[in-house]
Amino acid sequence: MATVCILQAGAAATSMLPGVGLGVGGCHDCRPDASGASSTKTNAPPSSGGVGGGGKRSSGFDLSSNGFLRPPRIPRLPPNIVRQLSIKARRNCSNIGVAQVVAASATDRPSLDAAISTLPQSADVLEVQQQLGSSAHATDGGAAATSTFVIDSTLLSQAIAATTTTPSCNNGSLPVEKSKPMTRGTLAVHGGERTGRRDVRDALITPICQTSTYFFKDTAELIAFQEGTHTSFEYGRYGNPTTNAAEEKISALEGAEATLLSASGMCVTTTMLLALVPAGGHIVTTTDCYRRTRQFIQTVLPKMGITTTVIDPADISALQHALETKNVSLFFSESPTNPYLRCIDVELVSKLCHTHGVLVCIDGTFATPVNQQALALGADLVLNSATKYLAGHNDVLAGSLSGSKKCLTPVRALHNVLGGVLDPNAAYLILRGLKTLSIRVRQQNATALKLAQTLEAHPKVARVHYPGLESHPEHNIAKLQMSGFGGVVSFEIVGDLETTSRFIDGLRIPYIAPSLGGCESLVEQPTIISYWDQTPEERAKLGIKDNLVRFSCGIEDSEDIFHDIMQSLDAM
Repeated sequence: MATVCILQAGAAATSMLPGVGLGVGGCHDCRPDASGASSTKTNAPPSSGGVGGGGKRSSGFDLSSNGFLRPPRIPRLPPNIVRQLSIKARRNCSNIGVAQVVAASATDRPSLDAAISTLPQSADVLEVQQQLGSSAHATDGGAAATSTFVIDSTLLSQAIAATTTTPSCNNGSLPVEKSKPMTRGTLAVHGGERTGRRDVRDALITPICQTSTYFFKDTAELIAFQEGTHTSFEYGRYGNPTTNAAEEKISALEGAEATLLSASGMCVTTTMLLALVPAGGHIVTTTDCYRRTRQFIQTVLPKMGITTTVIDPADISALQHALETKNVSLFFSESPTNPYLRCIDVELVSKLCHTHGVLVCIDGTFATPVNQQALALGADLVLNSATKYLAGHNDVLAGSLSGSKKCLTPVRALHNVLGGVLDPNAAYLILRGLKTLSIRVRQQNATALKLAQTLEAHPKVARVHYPGLESHPEHNIAKLQMSGFGGVVSFEIVGDLETTSRFIDGLRIPYIAPSLGGCESLVEQPTIISYWDQTPEERAKLGIKDNLVRFSCGIEDSEDIFHDIMQSLDAM
């Protein structure tokens, strides 16, 4: 675009030069008359030569024998014009502005020389001066040769601004500079960003807002922000447009009023517990849960005088007893749980807890909002390790907490203090992953259900843990509150720790790795990957068996997954 601008500007300026025409003979103002002959101004100087006629001036236009008007010939440009234009003229020039400046250089050259002389003598200015030096001098009897001007519009604008004067405050007797041009160093900091920045709202994909802080145009706007009459962001720890978009998408999926994204699932879990459970408070949780959550509840919270009652996920009577005898602040459990996929009756638990003024938070990581709507079932908060299904590509660490603004307000306030901020690049990846959440989860649901049914009938598998099976202890609850049973299947191999390890090593498709919910299938032996630091007795107390396998189905073709598992079982 800059090249087109300069070419158009140069053509417009050249047409303004006295004695310079677009015809080869240099005619200034030639028009064909009705008879076909050229009519030339008598005051134009004669040409010393030219194509088509001795010392005779040729017309800028040629009428061919058939009566059609032949356009003037285009002057040849220097061979390096493309390079010059690409180097000096791509800086957002204006057709009209540059044309006017070039025209002024031909008719009033001393003014332009004076203007350029006011600029700092940088290499750019010197180049402009050299290009304007002798290229437009008159030749051949006063007719100026056609010239090519390669001009930096920014430099010329600065030159003009430097010569523009306004009355001074000293009675207007002395001229003063209208504005002092910024130096290259300052322009490197502010150019293109301080003013005129576009708010990119027409981009199809939410852009990554990679900034740590935000500015206000003046103090009045800052005060308006502090008083709540102006909407903006303030500091990266308190919010980010990209992260905010991801939060809003998760809120829409969960049917929540608000969502808070944090740096990891454990970060949002610990922040939530610290914010909602007061010193000396009491928590009710379940036996089967993620190990690090259990570790935080049982080792860190007691330092603040917070106690815990641990119940079986299906033991409603134990929950009722705790609510009646303890000063319970919060009920917290996964559903389905990790790794045995036990299910909480979310609706019943919520009714009981709310009767006693107790908040309910459900970790729905294994279910996802596609399979289960915990808030609609009565929970106050739903938590997700967004690392898993929400992001869905095994490339992000993040955690989300969704619920009412009232419940989230104290959690967000503590989050702003602790600083477990999600990077905007991770928020962008979560936005990308959420777009395919539904189709991924449906595929994983179908694969896992068929796999669970197949494994349950296999002689080398002792037991299968999957909510979609009738043998699961909470199958009826899962049917009522889940539209799909998830992509994770846990099962016990017939054999000991070594036999189970051989089965895992014989698999070809899944990676041996922690985590779940991504596009790739993952497999783990919990005894080794999560509880290897515990003694066999300690693992048995926690319900972790040496022959337990947790298989997270990816989005590979289900037949390939079945064939791989069967061949490894047969090879044991």
